[in-house]
Amino acid sequence: LVEILTGLKKAESGSVTILGKNAFNVTPRQSFDMGITSIPEDRQKHGLVLDFTVAENLILQNFEKEPFSKSGILNDKNIEVHAKKLIEKFDIRPNDSAKKAAKTLSGGNQQKVMIGRWLATNPKILILDEPTRGIDVGAKSEIYKIMNELVKNGVSIIMISSELPEIINMSDRVYVMAAGMIRGCIDHKEISQESIMALAAI
Repeated sequence: LVEILTGLKKAESGSVTILGKNAFNVTPRQSFDMGITSIPEDRQKHGLVLDFTVAENLILQNFEKEPFSKSGILNDKNIEVHAKKLIEKFDIRPNDSAKKAAKTLSGGNQQKVMIGRWLATNPKILILDEPTRGIDVGAKSEIYKIMNELVKNGVSIIMISSELPEIINMSDRVYVMAAGMIRGCIDHKEISQESIMALAAI
């Protein structure tokens, strides 16, 4: 589903509409230009360039654009200023990590680097695939806080998670998928482990 929504795979049938515009079987660039961004489940394999610095990872989507580069030449000063702003905004630790390799950060802080990078592009829809997998309790709480702030500011979040407590506590509504099909939708007031499992078992 994520790959179809972000243009990485073609669907055989169905429809995708964003604010009245057709987004069915678009390219990854078209998907991004329509406001869809995605943070993958495996942040180290598909989300970050681990040997790049935090500052470099924070501009991966826009490195070819001003103010980060001009005529193919990177502007290191502007890249560092941008990184420091996002490091402070998302409390990425250590706070002097702009020039450190992304691989030196903890899992939770790597996740915040990815969130910061994508949010700098002002998305309409943010897809989070297993957003807190492999990170500690404190970092989870910070990720949840960021998610709640995003929703308050008008960003729609599609969260895919295998953790039932996370689904129950964070979702306004839950769509349960099994064998490639949507089995049903559960409204916030009715979300529970029992209601989710009942649909998953159909």
